[in-house]
Amino acid sequence: MTYDKYGTSDTLSLNDVATPKVAPGTALIAVRRAGVNPVDWKVMAGGLDPMLDIVFPAIPGWDVAGVVEAVGPDTPEVSVGDRVAAYARKDVVAGGTYAEYVTVPVSAIAHIPDGVDDEQAAGLPLAGLTALRCLERLELSNQDTLLIHAASGGVGRIAAQLAVHTGATVIGTAGEQNHQRLREMGVTPVQYGDGLVERVKELAPYGVSAVADFVGGVLQDTLALMEPEPGSDRTRHVSIADPDVEEHDGALIWVRPDGERLRTLLEHIEAGQIVVDIDEVMPLSDAAKALERSREGRTRGKLVLDATR
Repeated sequence: MTYDKYGTSDTLSLNDVATPKVAPGTALIAVRRAGVNPVDWKVMAGGLDPMLDIVFPAIPGWDVAGVVEAVGPDTPEVSVGDRVAAYARKDVVAGGTYAEYVTVPVSAIAHIPDGVDDEQAAGLPLAGLTALRCLERLELSNQDTLLIHAASGGVGRIAAQLAVHTGATVIGTAGEQNHQRLREMGVTPVQYGDGLVERVKELAPYGVSAVADFVGGVLQDTLALMEPEPGSDRTRHVSIADPDVEEHDGALIWVRPDGERLRTLLEHIEAGQIVVDIDEVMPLSDAAKALERSREGRTRGKLVLDATR
């Protein structure tokens, strides 16, 4: 699936392109599944043009699960035939994962355990690595109370499960239709929107010790609920959507390709400690429809493209 100019999902079309060359330190992956993320349509609209060069026609997509088809020189980490997954973001927007084949640096590649299917593996990389980086920055323990803004979103659901696994008390904002799913994950749900501070303080009267923001526009609520660390003015909060957190002792998090950490996340799936909720698996040729559904927020989990049909 390619697009030859910035625009909406309507610019996507199914085309034949050359199979990518396999450079040293990379592997060619025969794509089985490609995960769909909001960043995909944002990149297509030019949202990251100030920081990433693009080569048209470009192929969208940064999440992949598939099988190693070929390897470049000096790639002892993988072999032809290995089942692998990757967060395949590169320095230039060009050859993405909405395709039959994609090349990926081996440093970004993780082997998929036998107990993890292609859909879960393809839906995990960007969201899972983002969630993991946020929680590593927050340094949670079983003494913490964590507030997650947008706990029912793609990143939020994984972060919530990882946070529960640390033993922390987790409160998550979501629409009422998603409250039961959060309860099943061990999260106490609260309705987002006006009155959030009061609703959270009914659950945590003295505030929370850490906040993860996966939606943006909630900084004032975060600051009103933060409890500084004992004996310190330091607060622990991160955001993937609001750079203003850096002016308030918070951290703006950008996910990085990282095969080692991705392997850890895949092992969490195999162990039953986290689940990637899959909304629908769609044919690769329906990529435009998938992106439009993502843009409209009409999903109850991850959308995944099947590159084999």
